[in-house]
Amino acid sequence: MDTSNPTDQPGRSDAAAHAAAAHVIEQSLGHLYSAALRTAVLHHLADHLAGGPRTAAELARRTGTDAGALRRTLRYLASRGVFREDGNGAFHMTPAGQFLRAGVPGSLREAVLMLTDDIFVRSSSALDETVRTGAPAFPKVFGAPFFEYLKDDDATRELFDTGMAAFSEPLDDLVAGAYPFPARGTVVDVGGGRGGLLRQVLLRHPGLTGVLFDQAPALRDTVLDDAELAGRWRAEPGDFFTSIPDGGDVYVLKHVLHDWDDASAVRILSGCRRGLAPEGRVLVVDSVPEPGNDPHPGKTLDVAMMTLVPGKARGPKELDVLFARAGLRRTRILPTPAFAAIVEAVAD
Repeated sequence: MDTSNPTDQPGRSDAAAHAAAAHVIEQSLGHLYSAALRTAVLHHLADHLAGGPRTAAELARRTGTDAGALRRTLRYLASRGVFREDGNGAFHMTPAGQFLRAGVPGSLREAVLMLTDDIFVRSSSALDETVRTGAPAFPKVFGAPFFEYLKDDDATRELFDTGMAAFSEPLDDLVAGAYPFPARGTVVDVGGGRGGLLRQVLLRHPGLTGVLFDQAPALRDTVLDDAELAGRWRAEPGDFFTSIPDGGDVYVLKHVLHDWDDASAVRILSGCRRGLAPEGRVLVVDSVPEPGNDPHPGKTLDVAMMTLVPGKARGPKELDVLFARAGLRRTRILPTPAFAAIVEAVAD
């Protein structure tokens, strides 16, 4: 077997090998892309470009930054399609850059701040520890398991709640529109945070009522205080490992199961199963990676979760095992244009 390095042989023409080597180096510096995105968000660069193109010098005056360092960062982000530099040195907004703006529909600003925060960055830097032990690195890095840490740190809990709301918002309307919810009944949003998904479901289906179920801190700032929804929902604080509200026609678990190990996930699903009304359904809304080598957001999410919590992104067969243990049976998987799918299960 030839184990020689083609880059060590100047006479050998192997453009593919050189390109592969360049790719490895570029990917090794991937943390800089996250840092650049965070910098763009913290200095509101997209907001300043919303009104039209500006040079780095103009942006530096507006943001109180160094023009030279800012230009180099903008140039890097432009190479990734976040912004675009023209021949006169002015930077323009792009479709990707629009998502970094504050206060616009679909903004991912808070999600970027969450995903580039120390809770993710320092944990992912210890991925080698997770691979060595099979356990999340977060407790070793921060001194407590992830969700216990959030309970004791109000600022990080707020960062997480607002970040997850922004991360999830693009999916909420897609799920509400893609799934055939019943005309009447009760939807229980388990671990629903501020209620973005439940809001979209209730707005689209005026015959439904809803229960937003989560721990009390997550329910402080719901998005359900809408005149159109008055009297059609209630917030119920609680712990889904202790009890889940009964009588739901549809139980929704969006971005919940991937946080937990198999035994804990079965406990959550079992709680939903016990509460199901006749003909009721459980919906798992999550990234569901398929076998094969193609890129999939669930594969990236899976590695992130591995360093933070004991959970994982599960494929169809892995979900089937959990469903069976909880007395449920998968009936179908509905894809969405976003990074998650809707997995439906019924009582077995």
